[in-house]
Amino acid sequence: MKTRWLFVFAHPDDESFAAGGTIAKLSRAGHDVILACATSGCKGRSGEFQFATREELARFREQELRNACSILGVAELVLYRYPDGELKSLDLSKLAHRIQSTIVERRPEIIITFPPDGVTGHPDHIAISRATERAVERAEAHYPERQKPLFYYTSIPHYYDHCPDSGPTQTCPITARADIRGFRHHKGRALQAYRSQIYSVNRAYPGVMDGDFTVIGDYEYYTLVRANGQLVPPNTAPAALDELPEMELG
Repeated sequence: MKTRWLFVFAHPDDESFAAGGTIAKLSRAGHDVILACATSGCKGRSGEFQFATREELARFREQELRNACSILGVAELVLYRYPDGELKSLDLSKLAHRIQSTIVERRPEIIITFPPDGVTGHPDHIAISRATERAVERAEAHYPERQKPLFYYTSIPHYYDHCPDSGPTQTCPITARADIRGFRHHKGRALQAYRSQIYSVNRAYPGVMDGDFTVIGDYEYYTLVRANGQLVPPNTAPAALDELPEMELG
């Protein structure tokens, strides 16, 4: 059955790092994928490119985002254009209301965002996680009973495998995985669309910018947070990654 999925992230490229294979697989299966991006990434690095203003960089990164969305098969891109690096300073209720409006207008069955630690500890990632969770809780009242959306966190447990530094120590248990073996190439090509972010891509996925996608794993990982309008109790005995149940994406 065709379903509608909403991914909510902070910056251009977040969707490709965290869920590129999942998005491509969903699109190929005929599902509607909507991506909401909170900022245009105007405070990020610019790679080999030079820009006179942050506004120029923002426009460039938005175009990179559109190119990645085309590769992954995103049906609709929603740009909020909040100031990059400032999500943590925004009124949480106002940010949540913006996301809630997107949910209520489009009625996705599944909603996905960053976990509370933001995967990397980035303040914008953490802010969008908190705001999205609050938005989902508020939006549930607009859904019929027994048709409330599923709400997931996405995780990247291997993000720091090739980095000299490390991520947050307190992470939420992962409860499901998505098999992306047939869509690793899509994820790689979407990451390649972000030439301005070559530093970040090379840190997490070395070789991808040169066309070597072997570093991209066979799975992407998720945690079910809410279902049927209720909080799902955290798993106190998390399973090994290779023992996790697979999400149904077909």
